[in-house]
Amino acid sequence: MNHLPFRFGAVAGQAPDAASWTGLARRAERLGFATLLVPDTIATLSPFTAAAVAATATTTLRVGTYVVSAPYRTPEAVAWEAATLHTLTGGRFELGLGAGRPGAEQDAAALGVRFGTPGQRIERISRTIDAVKNVRVLVAAAGTKLLRLAARKADTVAIGVPPHHPEEQVAAKLDELYELAGDRYDDLELSMNLAVAGGEPPGRLLGRFGRTGSGILTGTVDEMADVLRRRRDRLGISYVTVNAQCMDAFAPVVERLAGT
Repeated sequence: MNHLPFRFGAVAGQAPDAASWTGLARRAERLGFATLLVPDTIATLSPFTAAAVAATATTTLRVGTYVVSAPYRTPEAVAWEAATLHTLTGGRFELGLGAGRPGAEQDAAALGVRFGTPGQRIERISRTIDAVKNVRVLVAAAGTKLLRLAARKADTVAIGVPPHHPEEQVAAKLDELYELAGDRYDDLELSMNLAVAGGEPPGRLLGRFGRTGSGILTGTVDEMADVLRRRRDRLGISYVTVNAQCMDAFAPVVERLAGT
């Protein structure tokens, strides 16, 4: 198993104005996060535009999508956006792709596009990856068919397990990915998202997501760092993304582990 150095991303999709959004991007950079990632829902900022604005306000922070919903745009349109951002950010853009989160079918209807079957959405992700050049690609995957595609074509695989599910379910998904990827497995960067993280995470997030599960990480800095080191040793997970509402609470862990 290839134990890559830790890197951390913050996931954010809302801001009341440009100053708040660029301030969040600069804070993420200052706190040592490697990436600022924007979801793809009609209730949040447009991901490509928001990523571009964040990049203009920072110098080293990478920006990306987490994750572009396959039905919303043609592969050619995504490749166009990705190429533009790759150029204008100096190579700091990362493209995250997915088959559609819960609620994505309603968003597709509101946008006037066809959602498609699971197989059609996975095929569109495959064609999108083929259309994109010179951009790092993350695929968020949980089911076998999408894990198979990620195993063949992604640079990073984000394991899509709900935050309240135990770590053993993450391990089971990674075991499946290992079988599907074969010799390519050691070339993959493995990622998972923390919905709640930090020594003192916002109480509203604990109320929403609960206090236990693989996507909930609280405790002292030492305790949280030990969990992440153990997960990397056992599972190979080195890229950890967190809800941006937890950035400040989680920052001491980022300072402790980033790049190690």
